[in-house]
Amino acid sequence: MDLFNQNTDKNTNWLPYEGVVNYYGVIVPKGEANHYYQKLLNSIQWKNDEAIIFGKKIQTKRKVAWYGNNPYSYTYSNVTKYALPWTKELLELKTLAEQKTNETYNSCLLNLYHNGNESMAWHSDGEKDLKKEGAIASFSFGAERKFAFKHKQTYEKVAIVLQHGSLLVMKGSTQEHWLHRLPPTTLIKTPRINLTFRTIVKE
Repeated sequence: MDLFNQNTDKNTNWLPYEGVVNYYGVIVPKGEANHYYQKLLNSIQWKNDEAIIFGKKIQTKRKVAWYGNNPYSYTYSNVTKYALPWTKELLELKTLAEQKTNETYNSCLLNLYHNGNESMAWHSDGEKDLKKEGAIASFSFGAERKFAFKHKQTYEKVAIVLQHGSLLVMKGSTQEHWLHRLPPTTLIKTPRINLTFRTIVKE
């Protein structure tokens, strides 16, 4: 199901069952969104993402960064990252996400996609350190990109085009039942920055 005539009612659940995805649409006005885009592009400590697959370290063109309240460790793809201290802009966006979603977050994973050739494969955010069924608030800045969901059993698909300055929230049992990805496209030539505010829970 591809819905390009998009409903931006934040109370609409984009998933037909077994999970909750709310798309708030653009909540950061264009001028402010441009400001955040430039600040994030130039001030975040971006590094090429790494994964260890079958014992071999793979480095992606896509870049990532990890920030938080404390130097939390976060492991995915067999690689552990340690959170950096918040920047001014990240704290402002964290506060905005918390106000809009009535949730609290203590960390943020950022992704920088330089163009449409850089993508994210199907996956779910099921790392053991994440709050179970906790909300993940996802900001998008820069190029508009399609964001897709696929049910793990039925393979039913849902897609949303994420706009510059927009907010999307995944919560409830979404990660248990659905995969998500950012598909590649040859049409996009400019960067997109994605911020996913999360809650890390340590034993």
